[in-house]
Amino acid sequence: MTIDLQTWLALTVEDPIEPELPIIDPHHHLWEYPNSRYLLKELLEDIGSGHNIVQTVFVECLSQYRLTGPKEMRPVGETEFVRDIATSNAAGQFGPTQVAAGIVGFADLTLGDAVVPVLEAHLEAGDGRFRGIRHAVAWHASDQINNAHTRPPEGLLMDLHYREGFACLRKFDLSFDAWIYHTQMAELAELARAFGDTLIILDHVGTPLGIGPYEGQRKEGFTEWRRGIDILAACDNVVVKLGGLGMKVCGFGWHRQPKPPTSQMLAEAMAPYINYCLERFGVARCMFESNFPVDRPSCAYGVLWNAFKRISASMSPAEKAALFHGNAARAYGLDA
Repeated sequence: MTIDLQTWLALTVEDPIEPELPIIDPHHHLWEYPNSRYLLKELLEDIGSGHNIVQTVFVECLSQYRLTGPKEMRPVGETEFVRDIATSNAAGQFGPTQVAAGIVGFADLTLGDAVVPVLEAHLEAGDGRFRGIRHAVAWHASDQINNAHTRPPEGLLMDLHYREGFACLRKFDLSFDAWIYHTQMAELAELARAFGDTLIILDHVGTPLGIGPYEGQRKEGFTEWRRGIDILAACDNVVVKLGGLGMKVCGFGWHRQPKPPTSQMLAEAMAPYINYCLERFGVARCMFESNFPVDRPSCAYGVLWNAFKRISASMSPAEKAALFHGNAARAYGLDA
């Protein structure tokens, strides 16, 4: 018998570990699609699981684009949509969490210098919340692996026009969220070296692939992933989000289990990736993330944060404060 996702998630419920620890969730989405809804109500229900989520950062997801006007300007509609949600939430009637205190939007960097008016429009629409751009480039040759929603071609990070657009971010002090697959980390490192004055935020520990040609090859894939992390960690302008491993593309298969995983199970599976990032990047260049609702088919929000707290249990209070709050605040310029 098939049960709905909410009923399935309710099969594994945990009390929060260290519920007083302040957290900035630096990566979540808001959307309403024909078969999927995750808006303020749904986000706040997850946040209400007991952890002290004080602020969040919204990251682009093709949501509520403008339906008319120049094509390159249509993604500004997403920033307007999220700004309105953030403004309504800021009144305090829905709780203390500052939802979308930071906004990361989409702009087509292949426009080159012509992306400047788009960036300016995002900044105006964000009403002080707009912090950066994500033009996802996750690409793999295997037809068993879906490429990013932006439909990137192979090698886009090396494209001249893309780099001309990327160069414009520095003018507005905007960061760049990088969603790639682990097979692309060397390309991202080349970009990082070419633009050393722009902050690059690696999403989802570089998305280690675990399906398609990587299915059943966890050890080999992990070795390949570590080589990429070593290359990226040498770039001082790159920081990394610790999370995203619940995505189906990572191949852990939690979404197919009779019950959702416990935080202990999640921690055991995620720890090798997270601990290696901490070792190579250092605590000061890492931050935990939820990546909800993309990771939601694999685990509950509160359970996920418990897993992160289990992994960091032996760390000092200062290290925990950095990983769960301070580093995200600094990366996204949030007042906390």
